[in-house]
Amino acid sequence: MKKVFLVLSLFLVFMLLDGCSTKNDKPPVDDSKPQDTQQLTIQDYYPFKDNTTYIYEGEGNEFAAYTAAVDYIQDNRIQIRSNNGGTEMVRVLENSKGALTLIYSQGETYYRENLTQGHTNKEEILLKEPLKVGNSWTLADGRKRIITNLTAEVTTPLGAYKALEVTTEGEKDKTQDYYAPDIGLVKTVFTSNDFVVTSALSKLEDNVPLTQTVKFFYPNVNDDKLYYINKKLTFKTNDLTKTVIEKAFKELPNGEVEKVLGPNVKINSLYLNKDNAVYIDFSKELTKEMNAGSGYESMILQSITNTIGTYYGVDKVCITIESNPYSSGHYVMNKGEFFKVDLTNSYEL
Repeated sequence: MKKVFLVLSLFLVFMLLDGCSTKNDKPPVDDSKPQDTQQLTIQDYYPFKDNTTYIYEGEGNEFAAYTAAVDYIQDNRIQIRSNNGGTEMVRVLENSKGALTLIYSQGETYYRENLTQGHTNKEEILLKEPLKVGNSWTLADGRKRIITNLTAEVTTPLGAYKALEVTTEGEKDKTQDYYAPDIGLVKTVFTSNDFVVTSALSKLEDNVPLTQTVKFFYPNVNDDKLYYINKKLTFKTNDLTKTVIEKAFKELPNGEVEKVLGPNVKINSLYLNKDNAVYIDFSKELTKEMNAGSGYESMILQSITNTIGTYYGVDKVCITIESNPYSSGHYVMNKGEFFKVDLTNSYEL
């Protein structure tokens, strides 16, 4: 995932969605059309809608087309997952104190985790009240954004809208973002000299869950090998990833493989830590319902490690039971010790 085109695609997503300019000049206001005097709010122009997927067609660049799905909505924050065919990224937006602000962004995020309550790494205002022509604000890097039109005529593959236009200008480029009432972002136009990149809403899907393909590993004690199967998991907005994975683990595929989790095992917590290791905590039933010799237990632990590590894209997994280091009749782990992903003895089922 370190290829150059992924870096370029990540840059373009930021450029298209958040603007990409450095100049402080104030762009001209479009006075050619009468402005709507109705006092609409940010919530009107950027509603937080669960289980919604936005599909955008693109022109001018291979990464201009993308999809955006809602992962989580927590209070006044929304987490959006974008996929442009080259990479996936998540962004957290906050609607607070009359401003819609991008407070967190993270590229190459192929796993699903609630980041709405974590730390912030950005502070970029996308919209700011009052929503009227001429209202402008300065970003952290010195750029200025301004509302340039309240009733801009915008055409997209999905339809025509009278949209709120927000313009960000640079020395040699400008970005125009268009927000339609009750929908949100419907179009983005980036212009630099004769180079134009456009992303426009082409489809809006309601009540459609996010689908991810996850590789699950299971042991076969007869030949001492691990076998994996690709399962399609569906996530609705605010679904807990740990719960969906727990359920999927317990559904044994067809074939000569043994269970990994007993029927009463619960995943108490699951998260990627700053040390680039995944921490997964189980209920005490993990070992109580195992009924396994040392060989089988070793394969169960490796199946858990391979599944969780592969999903999060890391090679270290810390397995605990009721917040204590993993311990059984065959294994005793110390605090801070990890299990390592090892795919050398794994085969597709």
